[in-house]
Amino acid sequence: MPGAHWRAALLMLGSACFFGLMAVAIKLASASLHTFEIAFFRNFFGLVAALPLLLRHGPQLLRTTQFPRYIIRCVIGVVSMFCGFWAIGHLPLAQAIALSYSTPLFVTIAAVWMLGEQVRARRWAAVVVGFIGVLIIVRPGSANFTLGTLVALSAAVLSGLAAIQIKQLSRVEPADRIVLYTTMLWVPLSFLPALFVWEWPRGITWLWVVAAGFMGTGGHMLWTRALKIGEVSALSPISFMQLPIVAVFGYFLFDERLDKWTFVGASIIFAANVYISHREAQLAKRNATQSPSEAAQPNE
Repeated sequence: MPGAHWRAALLMLGSACFFGLMAVAIKLASASLHTFEIAFFRNFFGLVAALPLLLRHGPQLLRTTQFPRYIIRCVIGVVSMFCGFWAIGHLPLAQAIALSYSTPLFVTIAAVWMLGEQVRARRWAAVVVGFIGVLIIVRPGSANFTLGTLVALSAAVLSGLAAIQIKQLSRVEPADRIVLYTTMLWVPLSFLPALFVWEWPRGITWLWVVAAGFMGTGGHMLWTRALKIGEVSALSPISFMQLPIVAVFGYFLFDERLDKWTFVGASIIFAANVYISHREAQLAKRNATQSPSEAAQPNE
């Protein structure tokens, strides 16, 4: 279905643009607002953007037996958000986004630990290569290795754990319900910490926090729909368009130069993630066509 493939690619490209613009808005808001407040306003206005889902599907969209899972997923997700937003505000944009690309590496590790997935030599090798890319970006022992890089990596680890929770939920819940419940729960979870540092946004800062909310929810919606009609292995490379987008805005708005080591490290992480997603897609197809006894054999 060539048409479906093109539609999925365009949706993923739109998602990358939205997430990139969200990062720019967060960076701009960070000049005058605390990270906790930025996260709260992003979630609040993100919920406003997600409310049409409730109008489209009706009250039945809120009916779920998975509420405890949503709580766990959202607590992990909001802490990851705090770390990620702090990194965006305190690191060069391109570096913060490049480190966020390490999330799939942690997802692979977490899938073995939490889901019991079997990962063999080829994918483990890709994970190791990906972490070499991370080391190239952060360069332990150099002036580039700061608290901010550790916070950014913490965001990636927690985002990986949240992704596993989404993977579990998506087996039994529709994508729109996951988006709506996640956004609804993020609002109170981020509001409580924000109270301790509360300061009303002023002037154009309102525009940045509103934009962050709508761009974040819009990106999430496009991302889930792209993955629903397209293959992860084909779409993952497109999601990396977020890096050149933030690099361009970082250069013109914040006078940030794309460090060569960030570019090299991000390219290595990118290659590792593409291989991992490609390999997972191959194994999923193979298991779908095999008998149960054959599918149960160890994967590579």
